[in-house]
Amino acid sequence: MAERRGLEKRLGVAFKNRAILEEALRHSSYVNENPDTVSASNERLEFLGDAVLGLIVAHELFKAHPGEDEGTLTELRTHLVRRDTLARAAERLHLGQALHLGRGEEAGGGRERPTNLANAYEAVVGAVFLDRGLATARRFVRHSLQDDFKLAQERTQSMDPKSRLQALSQARYQLTPLYRLIDAQGPEHARRFTVEAVIDGDAVGRGKGRSKQQAEKDAARQALERLERST
Repeated sequence: MAERRGLEKRLGVAFKNRAILEEALRHSSYVNENPDTVSASNERLEFLGDAVLGLIVAHELFKAHPGEDEGTLTELRTHLVRRDTLARAAERLHLGQALHLGRGEEAGGGRERPTNLANAYEAVVGAVFLDRGLATARRFVRHSLQDDFKLAQERTQSMDPKSRLQALSQARYQLTPLYRLIDAQGPEHARRFTVEAVIDGDAVGRGKGRSKQQAEKDAARQALERLERST
C-alpha cells in the first residue's frame, strides 16, 4: 500500500479507484501466468492512453506554436509520443519497478525494456483519464513530459527553414535571403499567398501558404532542397 501511495505521489495523481492503476501496470505476461487471479492486462488502457496522449500533446503544441504549420507540428508530436520519449518519462516515474510481470519477462529484463516502459506510460495516461478525467490527464502529461516539451521548443527553432536558409546563405554567399510576394488570391478569410525566396537577385525557392509566414517557410524549404542538392 505504501509503495502505491509513493507511486501516486510521483504521478501527482490520487486515484479514486486504485484497481485501474493496477491494471495499467499489469503486463500481459503476468496475466498469462496468473489466469485464475487476473484477467485484464494493460493493453486496453494502453490503447486508450495512446489516443488521449495524442490529443493532449497535439493541443499543447497547437497552443505553444501558433505560427507553425501542420508539417512542423506533426513532426514535433511524433517526437514527443515516440517510444523512447515515453520510456524515458516512465523511467523518471519509476514505472518499471511497479510493473506486474511474468517470471520469464522479469528474468529477461522486462522492467527496463523500452517497449514495456512506453506501453506502461500510455496505460497510466489512460488510467488517469478514466479515473480523474481529461483535465487531470492533461496536468499529468504536462508534468511528466515537461522537459520534452522544452526540447520540442528548441527543436522548433533548429528546424525553422528560414533560419536554416539564412545560415546557409550567409555562409555560402555572405548574403541574407529576401522574400518577395508574388501572388495573393482568394477571399480575405481564405487567402492563398505565393512567395519567392531570393538570394542576390535570384529566386531560389517558391512557396505557398495560407499566410505570408507559411508561404515564406515553404519557399525557404524549397530553397534549402535546391541549394543542398547543388553542394
